Amino acid sequence: MDDALLVHRLQFAFTITYHYLFPQLTMGLAPLIVIFKSLYLWKGDERYNIAARFWAKIFGISFLFGVITGIPMEFQFGTNWAAFSKYAGGVIGQTLAMEGMFAFFLESAFLGLFLYGEKRLGKVGHWLAATMVFVGSWLSGYFIIATNAWMQYPVGYTVQADGSVTLNSFWALLLNPWAIYQYMHNMGGALVTGSFAVAALGAYYVLSRDQVEYGKLFLRMGVTAALIASCLQAFPTGDWQAKMVAEHQPVTLAAMEGLFETREGAPMVLIGQPNVAEQRLDNPIEVPGVLSFLTYKRWNAQVKGLNEFPRDQWPDNIALLYYSYHIMVGLGTMFIAVTFAGVFLMWRRRLFDARWLLWIFMLAFPFPFIANTAGWMTAELGRQPWLVYGLMRTADGASPMVSAGNGMFTLLGFAGMYTLLSMLFLFLMWREIEHGPAFLSGQTHHDDEESIQPS
Repeated sequence: MDDALLVHRLQFAFTITYHYLFPQLTMGLAPLIVIFKSLYLWKGDERYNIAARFWAKIFGISFLFGVITGIPMEFQFGTNWAAFSKYAGGVIGQTLAMEGMFAFFLESAFLGLFLYGEKRLGKVGHWLAATMVFVGSWLSGYFIIATNAWMQYPVGYTVQADGSVTLNSFWALLLNPWAIYQYMHNMGGALVTGSFAVAALGAYYVLSRDQVEYGKLFLRMGVTAALIASCLQAFPTGDWQAKMVAEHQPVTLAAMEGLFETREGAPMVLIGQPNVAEQRLDNPIEVPGVLSFLTYKRWNAQVKGLNEFPRDQWPDNIALLYYSYHIMVGLGTMFIAVTFAGVFLMWRRRLFDARWLLWIFMLAFPFPFIANTAGWMTAELGRQPWLVYGLMRTADGASPMVSAGNGMFTLLGFAGMYTLLSMLFLFLMWREIEHGPAFLSGQTHHDDEESIQPS
């Protein structure tokens, strides 16, 4: 592999995909920790406080690994993508600096207070610390999303004499409509991940008959939050984000849907294989008119196909973009179905006896990570061949002095280092899961089994 640009893209894709496994979990757990603490203040039930402290430890481990894996990404802007940094640094430097200076330090400082300062802070102070961790993590997410949104839909900039861009409106950057819709959809995805993690661990404890009391508590919280978040992902946040793509990146929408020819009453494709060479979908299963309706609220509306755009503006990998988008949508639909079944059985007081569904929840925890990754692949593959949409092509943003060999060497180094980090992360997580929330209360597993009440 001697194409330096391809190696740079692979390296950034690998490092950012691995890194985002951790922030999506922390951002998803943060509001649930606040809810547990709020329930503790409201009801005075110590179990909710222990649940919040337990998930804060899981949060802390994931936060640590997110920091470790995030640092190399920042450096890649100056190593692998120096031309892009020189071109757009006057804009994206604002939000990236704010993410580090305000949101990150806010989150990390209050996380330390929450983990180690409960006795000194008191009940209300401890709740406030949890709330500030939540605010910090979600504020951090917004600044990152605002950076990416500017690359998708650049606003508030001025082109300088040397060809670089600088910011002429801070509020245009921060309140970019693309950023607002993308942020809501992204954070909903993170909440799906956190909720499924809570539900999966609850299902594990109930199925293993170990710390069942807390297992049921986790299931109630996780399943309910996962249903709400999954529904919001489909509508309205997913719908809003799709409309932004249709309005500002119509060629991306056509590629996502595998729509090679402009059509009135365009169908929504459930299954099909894009044949780019012959510019058609093979073996399609379609629902007539649905794509037109979802995009323009008219069943016979015209949706532009790829044939309307020059080939040099088509996304680089239409097949991968198409499959990423459909994996995201397909998994999102499955999440709604599974969590609806869980809430229905919980309402009927039969959830904890439905072992088949508990097994599904326990084994389903990796799939929100896959769905979120597929969603980000859809966003990034869809923007190609542009690094900054309509302004700078990806091929022009790479560092001219970094060879393919150097890029491959560091990519292999990252792969080896992240393998070791993965083993350490799994070990730390398993240790916390094995101890469980009962460990924080001083309750043994045997005591917990004796305290089980009929469901």
